[in-house]
Amino acid sequence: MIGKISGRIDMRGPDHVLIDTGGVGYIVYCSERTLSALPGLGEPASLYTELLVREDLLQLFGFRTLAEREWHRLLTSVQGVGARGALAILGTLGPEGLGRALSLGDAAAIKAAQGIGPKLAQRIVLELQAKAPQVMAMGASGATPAVPRIKPKSSEAPAPRQAEEPPVLIESGLDAAAQADALSALANLGYAPSEAAAAVSEAAELPEVDDASGLIRAALRLLAPSG
Repeated sequence: MIGKISGRIDMRGPDHVLIDTGGVGYIVYCSERTLSALPGLGEPASLYTELLVREDLLQLFGFRTLAEREWHRLLTSVQGVGARGALAILGTLGPEGLGRALSLGDAAAIKAAQGIGPKLAQRIVLELQAKAPQVMAMGASGATPAVPRIKPKSSEAPAPRQAEEPPVLIESGLDAAAQADALSALANLGYAPSEAAAAVSEAAELPEVDDASGLIRAALRLLAPSG
């Protein structure tokens, strides 16, 4: 199994790159979002990969983060979703957008991906809604690019950041682990700790919420812009 490719970009195509690893070039298929985040020709690049093996075909699919690769694996577990279809969904929504769509049961957002019809989008939601929180709650390492971007140096010293108070888990019918998983998932979706904690606190009081998956969905509904 080829789990990661590191080298220099030798060629770029509409849906793939050729990465030279020092004499051997690998064609790696990527989503539009991943391709747009990669550097130019001749620049170093690194991607986590998934190898698709068929009788007459070997294909590598590349991802900037481990979380993105896990979403791809989860999507392809649904009947009717191939490796390229999963890339189309990730290219349209991104890992964070896909997590929100699944948690909220938003099949219309998934249907926006090229080649995904309404019935297939609904099947994806039905089959993966309960499994999505496991990927959403991946630790910080899952959201770290294979090669982090290097920020340009500045002559001015950055202003010291004030540490934000850690979110406090409230007392409710849900255990602390469920609340911690929900907070982690919301943080990985880009919400600030304070607003995530407030949403989890309110959602945990709802009578219909009885597990981490329901807690995440309820908190996302509270955080969704109104109107």
